[in-house]
Amino acid sequence: MDYDELLNCMRCGFCLPSCPTYIESGKDEAHSPRGRIALMKAVVDGEIEPDEEVKRSLDMCLGCRACEPVCPSGVNYGHLLEQARDIIYQNQEQPIPVKAVRKAAFQGLFPHQNRMIGLTGLIGFYQRSGLRTAARKSGMMKLLPDSMRLMEKVLPDVPTSKAMKQRQRLFQPTVPVKKRVAFFAGCLMDTVFLSTNDATTKLLQYAGCEIIVPEAQACCGALHGHSGEKQQAKTMAKRNIAAFEEAGIDYIITNAGGCGAFLVDYGHLLKDEPEWKDRAEAFSSKIKDISSVLVELGFDKLPLSLQDEIITYQDSCHLKNVQKTFMEPRKLLSCIEGAQYVEMKDAGRCCGSAGIYNLVETEMSMQILDYKMKQTKATKAKTIVTANPGCLLQMKLGIEKEGLSDQMRAVHIVDLLLEAYENANPSS
Repeated sequence: MDYDELLNCMRCGFCLPSCPTYIESGKDEAHSPRGRIALMKAVVDGEIEPDEEVKRSLDMCLGCRACEPVCPSGVNYGHLLEQARDIIYQNQEQPIPVKAVRKAAFQGLFPHQNRMIGLTGLIGFYQRSGLRTAARKSGMMKLLPDSMRLMEKVLPDVPTSKAMKQRQRLFQPTVPVKKRVAFFAGCLMDTVFLSTNDATTKLLQYAGCEIIVPEAQACCGALHGHSGEKQQAKTMAKRNIAAFEEAGIDYIITNAGGCGAFLVDYGHLLKDEPEWKDRAEAFSSKIKDISSVLVELGFDKLPLSLQDEIITYQDSCHLKNVQKTFMEPRKLLSCIEGAQYVEMKDAGRCCGSAGIYNLVETEMSMQILDYKMKQTKATKAKTIVTANPGCLLQMKLGIEKEGLSDQMRAVHIVDLLLEAYENANPSS
């Protein structure tokens, strides 16, 4: 553990009002950033054992890092959380089924894009073949927990394995070249959300970018880093750095807030490895969210239009709190003719998705989502815009829970911007 970072916490409590789990747990100090840091320090000092209670406190954390921008001491809470989880998960004996599942997911699946394509291709087959219709009509879905049943309902239509494998690697702009960029395609984004990735490259072309998509890139490693699999996260980071560093580009573009935040942190992740430290920092310095580069290139000055509707925006926690990107999405959305942008109360508060948190900590996740949907409904918006795949699915899940699927939709910002651009520019 970084003991100096633990000591940076002054116990002032400025973090408490920003922490969703502290609020939703009835202001339980063990479920606050301050309380968790105190537990970490007590373990390091030998005052307590890293028992199940400590593990439970850390597992309950969303990792949204909303505590960091409000901390007067600048405590890097996210780094401490990852270190603590890694130490606990690597040194605590786990049940054999848990170890098997973790190994299958973190070592057998996410590092291998061909396996991701194979698995998600099966989901696509389930959706297209009639199995989904049969499963729903037969009542089999009722055997699943409510959250899983709703999640199955809100999954996007997954493309065929063939479509996922036929990835174009070079794109030319439709206007004179302004920037040469590389696109970080991601693992889930380039399979389950392939259409959103396609929309991203189209927007970049319209904005004047020459785009390359390095074939050797891999999963960003965020799920590994957040789940106590730090060594595997380092392996993924090194693979991505090597894939991009010879590309000769201005920026590396991301369209998923969670991925982008972890990519930005590669310099910290590899700070103790001299042969990788500088390379990691150089890589991280080029990371830029799609909304940020679009504003830089004047995309907000282009014709954009939608039919009259109210739209609102739900911040991606990591895009806002780690990448510090929050005004750019709002600027783009506010420029769409025919759309009225209404700011949501507590738009920066986590929606409860947090990677796989909504699957493993469902009760707390749904409490947080209920609050988010209350604020969403108050805007009277027809469209909720997000900038991260997990947030997108969570908001879709919230819409289904509230029975509002015929009145409201949730979309990724690039899909909405492409819709607005092509609506205003039919010849495109």
